Amino acid sequence: MAPPLTLSIIFAFCLIPLSYSLPFIVLHGISDKCTNRGVTQFTELLSSWSGSQGYCIEIGDGAWDSWTMPLFQQTAIACEKVKNMSQLSDGYNIIGLSQGNMIGRGIIEFCEGGPPVKNLISLAGPHAGIAAIPLCGFLPICILLDALVKLEIYSDFLQDHLAPSGYYKIPTDIPEYLKGCKFLPKLNNEIVNERNSTYKERFASLENLVLIMFEQDSVLVPKETSWFGYYPDGSFDPLLPAQQTQLYTEDWIGLKTLDEAGKVKFINVTGSHLEISRSDMKKYIVPYLKDQSLTAMQLMTTKSSSHKWVSSMWNFLMNMGRFSEDQPLLSVVY
Repeated sequence: MAPPLTLSIIFAFCLIPLSYSLPFIVLHGISDKCTNRGVTQFTELLSSWSGSQGYCIEIGDGAWDSWTMPLFQQTAIACEKVKNMSQLSDGYNIIGLSQGNMIGRGIIEFCEGGPPVKNLISLAGPHAGIAAIPLCGFLPICILLDALVKLEIYSDFLQDHLAPSGYYKIPTDIPEYLKGCKFLPKLNNEIVNERNSTYKERFASLENLVLIMFEQDSVLVPKETSWFGYYPDGSFDPLLPAQQTQLYTEDWIGLKTLDEAGKVKFINVTGSHLEISRSDMKKYIVPYLKDQSLTAMQLMTTKSSSHKWVSSMWNFLMNMGRFSEDQPLLSVVY
């Protein structure tokens, strides 16, 4: 039988707050891929600064499929990938880059049986929709292409073969949008008779929703969609802030719930689309990736932490006994 002093030490250890860095995944934007230098460096820097392990989740072949694979299919693939990653089983954070936010939110709202998502950190996400072709803008050729796309944007063919059509929202054609657009109306719970309380419950369960908008963003039209801001139904004017949209006031997805609880961070940074400085990454992203405060007892009861518990207890006792081995930091499993 263990001496009373030993039991007291073990019990006290169980109540000590320990550092536990949740892993994070990165979902890249359109025309990009996980192996591209920018995405690789972005992920590695955040891992280094936060002390948490990051994984870029690739869907299909990356760049081509980001354009041509419908968003529900992309979400389904991402869902299966996160469910099969044992490293994420105790929870994880999502960083979405542009269109990657559609997949990230799809994982949160639609993915049955997936591990819990703690924080969603969104960079230039088209959350409320877009009113112009991505990577184009207001040049004459873009306006012409935009007009051509609008003629058939809600057709089954484009919805099944052009990913951005899944969040293309023409303010002056809302009935056709709700009828033909296959992704965003469901993601944002916009269809009156099809609103799903489970989607709202899952999205509202986030601990933090970090919405980063780029001041000089000319890719997203309007750029305020990064904050869930958009045009009113039936008009391109005025541009409404998130808090004045029906999605917010009627709380279709739990955005209002999160905001009133102080869990939504509206952040505006200098730069064009996805052009973020290292200092802004450290200031606005890293704090939401850093250590989570858990007690040793809580760690012991999580799904995959039994071996971490044994290792931590052993190292703690060695440290108490002034052994020379260094005590390792508790971190996610690689």
